[in-house]
Parts: sequence; structure tokens; C-alpha cells
Amino acid sequence: MKSYKIAAVNGDGIGNEIVPAGVEVLIEISKKHGFEMNFDTYHYGAQYYKDHGHFLPEDGLDTLKKYDAIYFGAVGLPEVDDTLPFKLYTNFMRTNFKQYVNLRPVHLWDGIASPLASKGKKDIDFVIIRENNEGEFVQNGRQMYPDSPEGFATETALFTRQGTTRVAHYAFRLAQKRRKKLTNVTKSNTLIHTLSYWDRVIEEVAQEYPDVEYQKMYVDNASASFVLHPEVFDVILTTNMIGDILSDLGGAIMGSLGLGGSGNINPENDFPSMFEPIHGSAPDIAGKNIANPIGQFWSGALMLEHLGENVAASDLMKAIHKMTSSGLKTKDLGGTATTDDITKATIAAVLESEVAV
Repeated sequence: MKSYKIAAVNGDGIGNEIVPAGVEVLIEISKKHGFEMNFDTYHYGAQYYKDHGHFLPEDGLDTLKKYDAIYFGAVGLPEVDDTLPFKLYTNFMRTNFKQYVNLRPVHLWDGIASPLASKGKKDIDFVIIRENNEGEFVQNGRQMYPDSPEGFATETALFTRQGTTRVAHYAFRLAQKRRKKLTNVTKSNTLIHTLSYWDRVIEEVAQEYPDVEYQKMYVDNASASFVLHPEVFDVILTTNMIGDILSDLGGAIMGSLGLGGSGNINPENDFPSMFEPIHGSAPDIAGKNIANPIGQFWSGALMLEHLGENVAASDLMKAIHKMTSSGLKTKDLGGTATTDDITKATIAAVLESEVAV
């Protein structure tokens, strides 16, 4: 029997509720499809920082490197400086494990209407590929004399040929498997050095995929199109910061950030990839059993795909759709269902469906 070792990192806030819920669902789906998923839980994050002075121990990367994947919740607490979680955990993990692809799909779940009243499932179905190791978030800058009249701050984005090329190839290959359309979302008309270089490299890669329709779109136009014409998108390729912003907008047009899943992918499998919902730790609702776990479940399905368990991943997605179509909704969607209610209903849907032959 095939077996996978998964590191479950709850993180903070609602991560301590939705990650265990996701583990329950994944164990059931693995039993059904004849493989094992063995989870070890690690309590890394902002609470760990409060207790120990760092977000994970010195040997944390070596510990996590041994796993097939990392199943992560969210990180951050109000009493911890909000510049630290990204620097000392999220980005730290993404860069050290070369998870240079951030995969964030956007689609509608059965029974959950988009806030875009005129748009349905056929209109909202695309994937955002966000470059995850470079761009605007490399934290290459400094502050000088911040409390003085002459104080100033700098932040320098970084775009390399290698970094842009490798994420572009990933995005074009994904587009070949979908509807063969890729949109480069950029802002090269104003960021004339970095993003014109980004555009140039992507256009070179595009020549290697003549079967994929390629277009460039400025981010201001893309933002409007998310709301007015989401149907024009299939695969979106964009930079670290633009992707961060657009993927939250993608979550919003699905109906809630609680519905969105994502993967931080190392395509070469030299390091474990990390799968997490797109929302934050939401400490204000933590411990109330009202958090929406669907984004965590979807992240689990993306993890199954990455591990090569495509049939199980598809089955899990069908089970989530069956659960959402029943009308069961958490508070963020205007309902009264608890995290436990959603978890139990999803597991029931997993067990009720037949295994595809």
C-alpha cells in the first residue's frame, strides 16, 4: 500500500480548528482509495514565536524536509508584529523549499452563489499562478533615520531570468491541460524596468507554446475584469505582489475567502510543497467552531493532486460540491453551520460516493 508522510502545521488562530478538520477528511479519502496518509503535527507559528522567540526551531527546516508535503493552516496573532509571520515563517518556508509556484484556483462551489449576480460556474473558473520567490516581496530594502525629517525607506523588487522562466513554463504547461489560454497580468507601462523585463521573458517562453493563446493585461484592467468579465480568464500568470492581491479578489468573487485553497509548489519535488487556504489566521473567531474549513479541504485536494493521487483528489472535490449543494453554510456565507458540521457532512459525502473505476 502506498503511504505518504505529511507534516500538519496548524499555525495560529483558526488553523488549530481547520487543519485537524482537513486531516480527518484526508484520512477518510485515503482509506477509500487504498493508500495511507500519516500525519505528524507541528505547532509552529506566532504562538511558537511568543513561547520560544522564533517561528520554528533551528532544525525546523530539516525536520519538515523529510515529509512528502506540508499541510498548513495560517499564521499570525494580534500581539505579534504583523511584519514577522511572512518574513519568519511563510516566505521563509517558500524560499528555503524553493516553492516558486503559488497555485490559487478560483471557481464556484455548488449551492454558493457569487456576489457577481450575473455570473455563474461557467464564468468563474480560472487559476492564478503567482511567482512565489521573487518580485516585490524579496524584502530587499531598508529604512534610514525613520524618526527624522530626512528619514527615508527603500524597497527594491527582484526579477531574474531564471525565476521568471521557470514559473512561466509551469503556467503554460498548466494552460495546455486546461483551455489553452494564458494571461500575463503585469504593470509594465509604469514599472518600466522590472515588469518590462518580466514581460519580455514571458513572451519568449510563450513562443515555445504555440497551442496556447497568450495575452498581456495590465493589472488595473484585470482587476475590473475579475468583476465584470471573469469568463475571459483561464490561467493567469503574475508577480508575487499582484498575485497576492488578485487571489484575494478571486476569493471574494467566489463568495468568501474561506472557500479558497492554494498550493506553494516546488515542481521538481526537491523539497516538500506546502498547501494552505488563502485566508489568514482570523484570531477573532478562533475557538468558536464557526470557521469555514472548505479552503483547507480544497488545499488538501490540491495536495493529493501534487502527490499523484488524482482520482482521490477528484473524489474529494466532488464530495465538497455535494456538501455545499446541500445548503449547509458557515457564518461567513450567511449560514449557521459549525466547522464540525461542515467536516462531518464532507466526510459523509466522501463515504457515500462510489469510487470511479
